[in-house]
Amino acid sequence: MTGSRWSVPETEVVQRVHERLDAGEADVLATIVDVTGNAYRRPGAKMLLDDGGDGIGSITAGCLEDDLRRVAKSVRTEGRPELVTYDLMDDEDDVWGLGVGCNGVIDVLLEPLTETYRPAVEAFANGRDVAVLTILDGGEPTDETGGESGLLETGDRAYYYPDEGSFVTAEGEPASEWPTSLPALTESAESLAERGRAGVVELEHEGRRLNVFVDGLAAPPNLVVFGTGHDVGPVTELAAKNDFRVTVVGFRGGVDLDERFPDADETITTSPGSVADAVGLDERTYAVVMTHNFIDDRLTVETLLGSPVPYVGLMGPHDRFEEMRERFEEEGTTFDGQALSTLYTPIGLDLGGGSPYQIAHSIVAEVLAVSNDRSPGHLRTREGHIHERVITGSGPDD
Repeated sequence: MTGSRWSVPETEVVQRVHERLDAGEADVLATIVDVTGNAYRRPGAKMLLDDGGDGIGSITAGCLEDDLRRVAKSVRTEGRPELVTYDLMDDEDDVWGLGVGCNGVIDVLLEPLTETYRPAVEAFANGRDVAVLTILDGGEPTDETGGESGLLETGDRAYYYPDEGSFVTAEGEPASEWPTSLPALTESAESLAERGRAGVVELEHEGRRLNVFVDGLAAPPNLVVFGTGHDVGPVTELAAKNDFRVTVVGFRGGVDLDERFPDADETITTSPGSVADAVGLDERTYAVVMTHNFIDDRLTVETLLGSPVPYVGLMGPHDRFEEMRERFEEEGTTFDGQALSTLYTPIGLDLGGGSPYQIAHSIVAEVLAVSNDRSPGHLRTREGHIHERVITGSGPDD
């Protein structure tokens, strides 16, 4: 696998899964379902392996992919999912011949890519949150009178849509065989779907123990960039590589936005006074204003600060916004503290760079920090785990 296919955004991996389903190819989907200790990626990370052994996406830094290809060949031949555990906690003897030293235990589910995954990729493509529920272990009886076997088996799948609060099968029917009344399952599915996180839920259901992998696929956050200058290009490119759905908005004709910004998912030409009508502005939309035109910026910022967007990044020095603020007050327009708390100007993190790509890195890094609810800082000063640990519910039948 080439480096370019290894390092693609998660959105591109899901899109590729969609394309391969449409083509009817015999691919294998590998997904990290659990991690103990430290690892390069967290639960939910995916890699798609085709029958030629090539892949797209990453679940490690490249240290286990060769063995995953071997397992994928077996999964493709047998037509059944397989759960593989890689224990890298003690690598002193170089067990894998790699010396990777990840100091973690990684559980990876490899499964034939079938139509049972289509509802997930279609929901993702339509901007809809979904949780994919997969049985990892059909379960041992919890006592001598344990329930009947065969109700739910390893590999069985259902889906949870938080916008409807419904569990359904791949055929769109109610998932009646699933323990959907258990708060441990419902609450985990809803939380993970909306956050785009993944984890394993342990349940007791009808006298049996079930391990359910809940893989939340949250619709990608939106980044709207206002401006058509060449400095918008690096921001658009880097944001797309960081799993944002990017829209570029221009206020002047004469520029082919699609040609200038090929990494944008959408381009719009409108006027500053029509922004609210032309662009969806909600809690999952982040905005970067860099038109370099004082009036256009001021009108755009006014609309954005009156919207639910959690981040409004404005290019320019402090004095520029203060001048805007004076104009607002002259017009009788004021903003409360909550609205102003979403404004970031000068835009970007203090990384010290001044080239177009260095500035773009600074901007996209700040948006990432806000979208992930993080205060930027050095990881060496961070206490605890680098990656967020997902806590899932578990419990017996109601």
